[in-house]
Amino acid sequence: MVLPCQDSASGLRVDLIFSFSPYKQQAIERAVRAQVGNTIVRFASAEDLIIHKIIAGRERDLEDVERILRKRGDVDFSYIENWLQQFATVIDAPLVEELEKIRSKVKGQESGRRVR
Repeated sequence: MVLPCQDSASGLRVDLIFSFSPYKQQAIERAVRAQVGNTIVRFASAEDLIIHKIIAGRERDLEDVERILRKRGDVDFSYIENWLQQFATVIDAPLVEELEKIRSKVKGQESGRRVR
């Protein structure tokens, strides 16, 4: 279950996630800790953010995946592919193929930059 919240003063949006699924439990354990002001908060790892965005499949989400891969090329692709394959089976969608298409695009852009 996701509980979307928004601070009325700042407009800051936050999704609180409550779940007992094996994936969500693992994603919560993998969350990255960061200090915001005087508070330690946890953010989804790059890998889990990629998984969520590929499942959402909206154009802007897939563009976000490209940006994440350009900035953080060192993501754990085996973790991402494992979970995408499991979700792909359930929702009957080519999620791993979508990831590969984006990876190829990013690699092509990186190769083009190196040549110049």
